[in-house]
Amino acid sequence: MKLNTKRTILIGFAFMSICAFWQFYDNEIPKILKYSFGLGETLTGVVMALDNVLALFLLPLFGTLSDGTDTKYGKRMPYIVVGTIVSTILLTILITVARPSGYIALFVGVLLLLLISMGIYRSPAVSLMPDLTPAPQRSTANAIINLMGTIGGIYILVMIKVLLKEAENPAQTNYIPLMLSLVLFMLVSVLVVFLTIKENKIKEEIHKEGGLHSLGDTFDNDAKEDKTDNTERFEEGTVTKMMPKEVKRSLWFLLVSVFLWFTAYNAVTTAFSRFVGEVWDLHDNAYATCLLVATVAATLSYIPIAYVSRKIGRKKTILIGISLMAASYVITGLYPHFSASINIFFALVGIGWAAINVNSYPMVVEMSKAGEIGKFTGTYYTFSMAAQVFTPIFSGFLLEHISYRTLFPYAFIFSALAFCTMLMVKHGDVKPPKKGKIIDNFDVDD
Repeated sequence: MKLNTKRTILIGFAFMSICAFWQFYDNEIPKILKYSFGLGETLTGVVMALDNVLALFLLPLFGTLSDGTDTKYGKRMPYIVVGTIVSTILLTILITVARPSGYIALFVGVLLLLLISMGIYRSPAVSLMPDLTPAPQRSTANAIINLMGTIGGIYILVMIKVLLKEAENPAQTNYIPLMLSLVLFMLVSVLVVFLTIKENKIKEEIHKEGGLHSLGDTFDNDAKEDKTDNTERFEEGTVTKMMPKEVKRSLWFLLVSVFLWFTAYNAVTTAFSRFVGEVWDLHDNAYATCLLVATVAATLSYIPIAYVSRKIGRKKTILIGISLMAASYVITGLYPHFSASINIFFALVGIGWAAINVNSYPMVVEMSKAGEIGKFTGTYYTFSMAAQVFTPIFSGFLLEHISYRTLFPYAFIFSALAFCTMLMVKHGDVKPPKKGKIIDNFDVDD
C-alpha cells in the first residue's frame, strides 16, 4: 500500500489556501487595527485573539457537521467550497468597504464574520487528508500537506513584499492589490481541489483496496471488555462502536500533550521579539532571523521526518522532537547575550516541531472511526487553540511581573510535561511495513 503522492498534493491545495489567509491575517490585520483605526496594543491583541477563541467552538462544530454530511460532492467538499467563497467575499468587503469607512465597529464586525466563515471549512479541509489516506501513510501525507501550507504562507509573504507599498501615512496604505492576489489564490486553490478530488469515488477505491486501516474502525460495539479486533474492518455507514477505555485514555493523554507543547512553543514564538530586546538588548528586528531559521529547518525536515517515523514509529519520533525542543530551550535561556550560535538551537527547535507536527495529528485521527474524522480533527484543534489562548496570557503575566528570563524555563517546563504525558500514549502508532504488508500497531508497547 503506497501513498498516492499526486492525490495528496492536490488535497493540500485546500490547506495551502488556508495558510495563505492566516499569513495575511497575522501580519497585516494588526497593522490595520493600529494605523487605520488607532487601536492600542492591548485592544489589538484582544481583536487578534478572536480567531483562537472562535476556533475553540467552530472547528469541532463544523468538523462534526461535515462527518454527518452526505452529498454527491462528498462530505467535506461543500464546506470547503462554500467557506472559501463566503470568506473571499467578506475579505473583499473588509478591505474595500470596512477599512476605508473609518468605523472600527464595522471593521471588527466584518472581521468577525470573516473568521466565522474561515471556521466553516478549516476542519473539513484538514479532515480531507485522513479521509482519503490509509492510516499507515498519514504521517507522510501530513508532511506533504504541511509543505503545501508553507508554500501558501511564502506566497503571501512574497506578495506583501511586491504589492504592498506603504504610504508615508501608514493609514493610507493601499491593500487592494494584496487583497486581490490573496482572493485569487484562495479561489484557484480550492477550484483545483474541487475539480480533481472526487471524494466519493476515491473512498470507493480505498474501500476496494482494503479500507483506511484506522484503529477506530476495529472497535467492537458488542465487546464488554476493552479490546480491539483486528480481524474485521468497519467502514462508514455501520453502527456506531464504542471506543475502548484504554484507547480513550491514550487519546486524552495525547490531546493533553498537544495542549502542553503548543503552550511551550507559542510562548516562545509570540514573546521572543520582546525577549531579545529586554534581555539581550537586540533591536532592529534582528530576532526574525532566529524564527526564520526555525521555520526553514522545520520545512526542510517534514519529508525526512516522515521517513524516520515509518522506521521507528510516530510516538518515538514525537518524543525525540520534544526532547530536541526542550534541550534547545534550556541552552538558549542560558545565553547572557545574543550569539550567532543560537541559530543552531532554533534550527533544532524547528526540527523538533516538525517531528511533532508530522505525527501528532495522524495519531489523533488514527483512533477515530472513518465516519468521525472531522469530529476528531476539530477536537485536535480545540486543544491546540486553547493553548494559544492560554499561553500569551499566562506567559505574559510572568514576563511582566517576574522577569523576561522566565520565557525559556517556562517553555522547558511545559515541554517536559508534554514528554511525560506522551509517554502514557499507548495507541495511534503504526509499525513499518514488513514483506509488502501493512501491520497495524495499535498498542505500541506490544
